[in-house]
Amino acid sequence: MQVEQGIRAKYALDSDHQPLAYIEYLPGEYAWRGVNAHGYMFVHCIWTFSKRAQNKGAASALLNDCLQDAKMAGLKGVAVLARDGPWLASSGIFLKNGFEVVATAAPDYQLLVRKLDEAAADPTLAGNWQKRLSKYPNGLTIIRSQQCPHIAKFADDIAAVARKEYGLTPKVIELKSCREAQNAPTPYAVFSVIYDGQLLADHQISAARFRNIMRNLQPSN
Repeated sequence: MQVEQGIRAKYALDSDHQPLAYIEYLPGEYAWRGVNAHGYMFVHCIWTFSKRAQNKGAASALLNDCLQDAKMAGLKGVAVLARDGPWLASSGIFLKNGFEVVATAAPDYQLLVRKLDEAAADPTLAGNWQKRLSKYPNGLTIIRSQQCPHIAKFADDIAAVARKEYGLTPKVIELKSCREAQNAPTPYAVFSVIYDGQLLADHQISAARFRNIMRNLQPSN
């Protein structure tokens, strides 16, 4: 991602200047998710740093900053992809702040929006997930990107285990642009593991988790 694409990252600090919460967002046309959110500000991620930081209004304050930036930019509103599982915020914080669910995808993805222009068309999920998966019918494929700093280690660990323990030579695909991410085979987009056309993971997983998945795929003797 590049600064000229309008990405913004903000922290909420306590009275001792310690971080309470973080948010990252950018115009929707540059979103690194499987969404169509042109004309909206899009939240990539938001989190609180610890339990002590929860329920203090820090995340809500950052969302309000995002909404104000969207308003100043003349955008339709703010969109975000949430999920019940890991690596994305759950929908609760957004529902609490006036967002509404406008689309869902398996297993637990929710696309939410808070509109500044009520007449604006909803953002949408890219869809066609199975068709997109069908592009990777053979062998082990790891799709990765630099959107999240945690991705590189997970991808490298899985590739090493695949080679050493399963005799697989993974095809590693590096997403280099938001357009490539928007055409990825999952809503999360920036990381996935695919084996013979089957989606094994739609988010970062550890090498241990990869072993467990592969073990379940192997027929028992």
